[in-house]
Amino acid sequence: MNTMKTLEVYDPPMCCSTGVCGPAVDPKLAQFAADLEWLGEQGASVTRFGLTGQPEAYAANELVRQSLTESGQACLPLILTDGQIATQGTYPQREELAKMVGLDTAPTGGCCTPVPAEQTGGCCGPASTETAGGCCTPPPAAPTGGCCGSSDSDSQCC
Repeated sequence: MNTMKTLEVYDPPMCCSTGVCGPAVDPKLAQFAADLEWLGEQGASVTRFGLTGQPEAYAANELVRQSLTESGQACLPLILTDGQIATQGTYPQREELAKMVGLDTAPTGGCCTPVPAEQTGGCCGPASTETAGGCCTPPPAAPTGGCCGSSDSDSQCC
């Protein structure tokens, strides 16, 4: 039995708890928020702290205090797994987050995570086809001319 580790995220100061607010949302923050939600759906224990709203959490953790003293806010975001520093100063991608908590990840290279057929009518949707390893390929696109979907027949790709 593989027990997942706990993940704690100590964010830099932001306007809201996820940074996904206001007129100019940073796509990296939006993706990170979605990745943390995905981890939770997989059963991982994820706790996210915001410096603006929860400064006491930063003060209460010795490793976080020490990192802030040594590096200032440049160490944020600071991500701990089971109480140990995993990364600092950057938002990791989903695959790295999954490895941090002990989740197996699907192979990369365009594969998607299979979804039960009863939920979508197919592995990844009604028109998708399943390939070896449980990955899916999207339905073929209708030819539209040109390599970029334009009507020109230029052989150079965009």
